[in-house]
Amino acid sequence: MKISIYLSLLLISLFAAKSIAEYSPLEEKGFDVGLCVVEFNASFNEKNSVEWIDELTDCDVNRVDISLYPDLQKKYKIVVVPTIIVLNDGEEKDRFQANIMMTLEATKDDIQEAVDEILMSSF
Repeated sequence: MKISIYLSLLLISLFAAKSIAEYSPLEEKGFDVGLCVVEFNASFNEKNSVEWIDELTDCDVNRVDISLYPDLQKKYKIVVVPTIIVLNDGEEKDRFQANIMMTLEATKDDIQEAVDEILMSSF
């Protein structure tokens, strides 16, 4: 009986670890295709989340909590939160980082302008 319980727990642990290792919000949402704006933040800085990010147009918008996805923090070299990265087909085109107070000084218009410039340059 004990062996079957331990075996069950082991299998559940292995399945959970495999699922977590394979999961990447960037890959799932297709950040490597098209124009995408990603806000990287952390749960401890939730009060400084960029509230207007969902109002951006002509791009996909996503949020990543780096405390849940430290591999993405490393991959995208996030050193301060929030950080907004504008990606085009997976390539970083622009980056906006928070100040020392962990608030973003860039405005919605600044980010939208970056998106619009990328779109215009593709014609």
